Amino acid sequence: MATSENPQYLAARNIAKTLRAAGHQAYLAGGCVRDLLLGVAPKDYDVATSATPDVVLSLFPKKKALTVGAHFGVVLVCEPDDAATEIATFRNDGVYSDGRRPDSVRFSTDAREDVRRRDFTINGMLLDPEIYDRTGDAAQATLDFVGGRDDLDAKIVRAIGDPSLRFTEDKLRMLRAVRFAARLGFTIEPATAAAIHQLAGQINVVSPERIRDELTLILTEGNARRGFELLDQLGLLPHILPEITKLHGVQQPPEYHPEGDVWIHTLLLLEKLPASASATLAWGALLHDVGKPATFRAPDPNNPKDRIRFNGHVEVGVRISEEILSRLRFSNEDTAQITALVKNHMRFGDVPHMREATLKRFLRLPEFGEHLALHRMDCLSSHGDLSLYEFAKERYENTPPESIQPKLLLTGRELIAAGYAPGPRFKKMLEAAEDAQLEGEVHTSAEALRLVRDRFGAPAK
Repeated sequence: MATSENPQYLAARNIAKTLRAAGHQAYLAGGCVRDLLLGVAPKDYDVATSATPDVVLSLFPKKKALTVGAHFGVVLVCEPDDAATEIATFRNDGVYSDGRRPDSVRFSTDAREDVRRRDFTINGMLLDPEIYDRTGDAAQATLDFVGGRDDLDAKIVRAIGDPSLRFTEDKLRMLRAVRFAARLGFTIEPATAAAIHQLAGQINVVSPERIRDELTLILTEGNARRGFELLDQLGLLPHILPEITKLHGVQQPPEYHPEGDVWIHTLLLLEKLPASASATLAWGALLHDVGKPATFRAPDPNNPKDRIRFNGHVEVGVRISEEILSRLRFSNEDTAQITALVKNHMRFGDVPHMREATLKRFLRLPEFGEHLALHRMDCLSSHGDLSLYEFAKERYENTPPESIQPKLLLTGRELIAAGYAPGPRFKKMLEAAEDAQLEGEVHTSAEALRLVRDRFGAPAK
């Protein structure tokens, strides 16, 4: 879709027109300008203006304007209803005493003053929508007071002004620098990188939720491997994910992992994550072998057939993953799926030998497609043998859903009706009946009940 037809762009442009018609300055600002200059479709459009929040609110009906951060000069305008545009008043920030947000702001009418308090030069440019509409040339319509276009051309992420001051103001900017460098394939300017390395230990001033969200973006926006290499090189990784840092140098049996240690193996998985990967798959890829450092066992020097082993690394990995996900305040739903990926990633080794019932229970795990995707990346990042993946994929795609998870022939209600008293044995009885159903050994409720009687005896009288 051309920019001129994009409803979000049109909404932002019309908002800017309304503000200008009322005598105020108004420009498109931030990441959308960067993306337009790169020839990339922006995900959203923001407007920067000299109009104060109360003026912005007065120019748009109340049903369309929301004060999401009026103290900081931010108003959200929904016009049309399906396109929300953030409008920020030019401002100069005061002291950031908590390393997250300014204690106070002073509104300004100077666009230069506003962009100089922003994070990176490539995000500090403004675009005049009138010139852009007239010429269709983003470069010609751009106002650049911070050298952003030069850095964009040179593929550099550079903090605006003093990098130590920018990162002291908002520690999350250190992770944002990594994200932009990874996603765009840019390098981080040396003074900016040095400031991150110096201040990395302060990253945990940022809330766990904000760290989680930024890490998820690094994992899912493309070039996740580069992102985690930068987190490691800049000294951020030990402070936010020390468990991942421990993957360094943990050797693996070369017959299964010719690629190298667990860190290299994990980076190779991250390299294969597409930009469209779900957050749960991405975190599953990152954490799938997190239990290996704690379970490493060197080969017995007196046994030439012995090899490196990681006995119990799956169980340990699940526990460590749960600790990480709790610390970063993941939802229960996402935690369940990510830990399921960690818990089940080794089970593919058994799929050709599984009983039919066991295989069907495996195939009906929630979001089984993610389990398949993780196993494929795991194989391609180690020995390269995809035979187990192909076997599981073929069974998953060609087994009817009603066969994988059929309507149960026997439930607790039928057991009670048959005279069995509820108790600890109920679960085993029902599992035995369902296993037989999945195996194709029973086809009716009567047959399932007969199987239970044969295995567990008649109900007590």
